[in-house]
Amino acid sequence: MAEARASVGGRPGGWKILRRNRTAVVAMGLLLALALVALLLPEVMPAGLLGASEDSYLPPLSRGGDGLFHLCGTDVNGQDLFVRLLTGARVSLGVGLVGACISLGVGTVYGMVSGYFGGRVDALMMRLIDVIYAVPRILFIMIFIAALDPYLEGWLDAVRLQVQARNWSMLEGWVTAAIPYSRILVMILSLGLVEWLTMARIIRGQVLVLRETTFVTAARAMGQRPAAILRRHLLPNLATVVLTYLTLTIPAVIMDESFLSFLGLGIEAPAASWGSLLKDGAQAINPLASKWWLLVFPAAIMSATLLALNYLGDGLRDAFDPRGGE
Repeated sequence: MAEARASVGGRPGGWKILRRNRTAVVAMGLLLALALVALLLPEVMPAGLLGASEDSYLPPLSRGGDGLFHLCGTDVNGQDLFVRLLTGARVSLGVGLVGACISLGVGTVYGMVSGYFGGRVDALMMRLIDVIYAVPRILFIMIFIAALDPYLEGWLDAVRLQVQARNWSMLEGWVTAAIPYSRILVMILSLGLVEWLTMARIIRGQVLVLRETTFVTAARAMGQRPAAILRRHLLPNLATVVLTYLTLTIPAVIMDESFLSFLGLGIEAPAASWGSLLKDGAQAINPLASKWWLLVFPAAIMSATLLALNYLGDGLRDAFDPRGGE
């Protein structure tokens, strides 16, 4: 079984190969640094930078009327753009990570079942994937959000009323705070349910190879059930492949979320994501008075993050994918 893990889950010395890939290591460091800064820095910044002010459209590296320094300038509401970039990073990275994890779970289970049972089961499951592939994913997400968002918002409001009637003040605060973000929750779910198709095909291909190995044949001969074989023998051998393609799925989810938010169908105010910031920046661009920083900074941080995620994913694939180069 150990030999199977080495040959299918990743070549011997995969982590050493990854550490020798300087680009992937730098990309991983930048992503960790961005995540830490986005989580921690807004909590310790001056209170005046966290809300709106009268200093609208201040350029970068300027001070407002309250004496506070604005590194990336301010927007139409006088909000500090640097703070909004960090809070937008929380939303965009959070949506990308959670949506990719949902995609990973659905795609891994689907691909394992399809590849292990084979035959008519495999053919039927793969044809279903082909049918879903034929539907434009953005259209599917838009329909999903429009259909489920009112129901989720109404359900959260009903829960709030029940909690309020029982005098559970702390829980009431949490539910009340979650109501404006109902669309984000629906978006995360819909993105995860769209992006799993490629993952399912990759996992299926790996399982088709693994199910013919000696240790799987021995497990069948010992009378182990298919669910136990999938969980105990196949899933551990797929761990590094799943991790590799997870890092490549996160950028796709972030791009979809940003595109929807740019169209005004995603994140709503007062929440912000990189896509909604790009939308606001594009609206502020005009021939008379171009507020370039509202578009340049969100585009730069989003592009750098997506580039780092792709470099990290390529590095993991080169290190652990058995079809990668030596």
